Amino acid sequence: MKGRSFCILLLKKGAGLDPAEADRIGFHAIGKIKPVAKKQNSSKPKYQDIFSEWVVDMATEDESLYAITPAMREGSGLVEFSRKFPERYFDVAIAEQHAVTFAAGLAVEDKKPIVAIYSTFLQRAYDQLIHDVALQNLDVTFAIDRAGLVGEDGPTHSGNYDLAYLRCIPNMIIMTPSNENETRKLLSTGYKYEGPAAIRYPRGTGPNIQIDKDLETLEIGKSNLVINKDSEIIILNFGALMDVSKNVAEKLDCSLADMRFVKPLDAKFLKKIHDKKLIVTIEDGSRFGGAGSAVQEWFADNNLNVTIKSFGIPDVFIEHASRDEMIRMASLNGDAIFDQIKKLI
Repeated sequence: MKGRSFCILLLKKGAGLDPAEADRIGFHAIGKIKPVAKKQNSSKPKYQDIFSEWVVDMATEDESLYAITPAMREGSGLVEFSRKFPERYFDVAIAEQHAVTFAAGLAVEDKKPIVAIYSTFLQRAYDQLIHDVALQNLDVTFAIDRAGLVGEDGPTHSGNYDLAYLRCIPNMIIMTPSNENETRKLLSTGYKYEGPAAIRYPRGTGPNIQIDKDLETLEIGKSNLVINKDSEIIILNFGALMDVSKNVAEKLDCSLADMRFVKPLDAKFLKKIHDKKLIVTIEDGSRFGGAGSAVQEWFADNNLNVTIKSFGIPDVFIEHASRDEMIRMASLNGDAIFDQIKKLI
């Protein structure tokens, strides 16, 4: 053939694999192909299930709640909401910038929008987040799904950077729940905060904590002392690696705090622990610019000379693997953290 040609291919996702052709949503994002097995119902709810139930409960109580997603209804847990409140549900398709600006418009009209979005996709709307929401100090809640290492979706979908790119934005509060019950309470806290609020949570299940069905809030900027020991070491946990933090704290026989908030930090608590020999921070986000950096900056700004060791995702892209494997690759498993701390004491 001479000249230019266009070849148009009509693709069918999952063609040739019967289960994929029959369930396009379920097979939208999969890891390596394994023998197709019958789905097993887990008794442990996913974080996405926690959000799904909470947003329906809150919308039942508050008619001003609107939910927005950029083409992630199933993944983010908005199926039930879309069925019960179709007039308050907006799927804006793969248009993250529009999702955030649309939420800002609703907030201007005294609505209470929630943007349910994957951490990696919120990056695409960073300009809108700053100029259209934070600059106006608008009441928009961001339910940030797939925070931290996500597993087999790989480095393009890992939500490693949200703490670093969010905490520098004025007016924003940032929450890192460590279990299912805290996730529900911090979603309520962020929703009832009159300004931009971000709640980040990982993909998959949590530690299977009993969940209170109320819509109570937690005090903004208040941490929770989980283990109180007469020790010169304390671990500050931010987010979903609480089981790892507990494991390390038990091995070291030291104190452990669930910080809950990256912004604002619990300044009273930090001042109280400034005389510790070693302060350890653990987070499932980038070690550069994240929660650990925030703690270090706070002590530096207050002229308090302390030794801090921060653990987070290193300055590399973690390639495709299961979430547990990714955690080990990032040296964020309990044994790796314990070994590094032992070298310091």
